[in-house]
Formats: sequence, C-alpha cells, structure tokens
Amino acid sequence: MNIKPWMTTISSAVVLSLALTATPANAGGYAYKSRYAAEPVFDYARVLDVNPIIRYVTVTTPVKECWEETREYTVTHRAPGTVGKTLFGAIVGGVIGHQFGSGSGNDAATVAGSLIGASVANKAARANGDYYETRHAEPVTRCETRYQTREEERIDGYRVIYAYKGQKYATTMPEDPGKRLRIRVDVRPAP
Repeated sequence: MNIKPWMTTISSAVVLSLALTATPANAGGYAYKSRYAAEPVFDYARVLDVNPIIRYVTVTTPVKECWEETREYTVTHRAPGTVGKTLFGAIVGGVIGHQFGSGSGNDAATVAGSLIGASVANKAARANGDYYETRHAEPVTRCETRYQTREEERIDGYRVIYAYKGQKYATTMPEDPGKRLRIRVDVRPAP
C-alpha cells in the first residue's frame, strides 16, 4: 500500500484538531464549561420575617333541628244498637219492596227496598245521636334541616423576607421555612 506523505499530514492535523476540541481548555488551572453545564450552587440565607397569607372562606354546614308537635284527630263511634236499627230498616224495606213487581222484577224490587230501608234507618240513627265522636291528641316529632354558615381562615402560603450577603429579598412559600432558607446561588458573567 502506497500512502502519500501529504495524506499523512492531513490525517494527523484532523486527529489533532479533534483531540483539542474534545477536551476543555485549561488556563491557569480553571476549567471553562458551558453556562448550561454548570452545577448549581446552594447556600443558606437568614430569614428576617415570615407572615402568613390568609384567605377567608365561607363554610356551610347542615344542621338538623327536631321538635315535638301535637297532632289531633277525631274518631267516630257507633252507639250500641245502631247496627240493629240499620238491619231492621233493611228488612222492612225488603218486605215493602217485595210487594211490588212480579217474577224477576220482584227480586230486584226486594233488593232495592232493602238498600233504601237500610239507608233511611242509618240516617235516622245518626240524626238521633246514635253516633258520637271522640277527639284524640298524640305527640309527633318533626325535623327540618337548616344550613349554618361561618367564616374560616385558610393559610394560602407565607410571605418570607430574607437576607443574603447584605441584600434583602422577598418570596412566597407554601410552608414556613424557619430561621434559615436554602437558596440557589447563580453566578455567571454579565453580558
């Protein structure tokens, strides 16, 4: 295989340039890295003041209230003998109805007479006071659900004022950080 000297020179130059580009340049013992590849630096700041951020909300709660009421009702009673009077009226009406008609019409007249006689006797018994009523009362429990509202405080977070290297800063946090606050320090050259 016959390799020309100018090809060897070019390939050596390419390999050398690749080697120099792949390693970071060192100047004075410091490695230069891309600003995106730098590791974050953390420190602690002194907390000066913490104030809760308070929000007021309206809370509605169902409350069941029960009480006792008196319910009144009436019961109608029959006096003794009312049933007998109604039956007697049915029999008399049936006998009178049987006097009218002939054949199958006679049976219909008997039934109609019995019903009319029972009705007349029952109305007469009521009119004479053979029925009486009694009034009763009983306790009944009634319940109703009402809604009670009240205001409550809710903490939405904390307003924190802290100092770092002589400067004061403020931020909002979900929890009280205590006396020290861990912070991220971002050091990079200004454009």
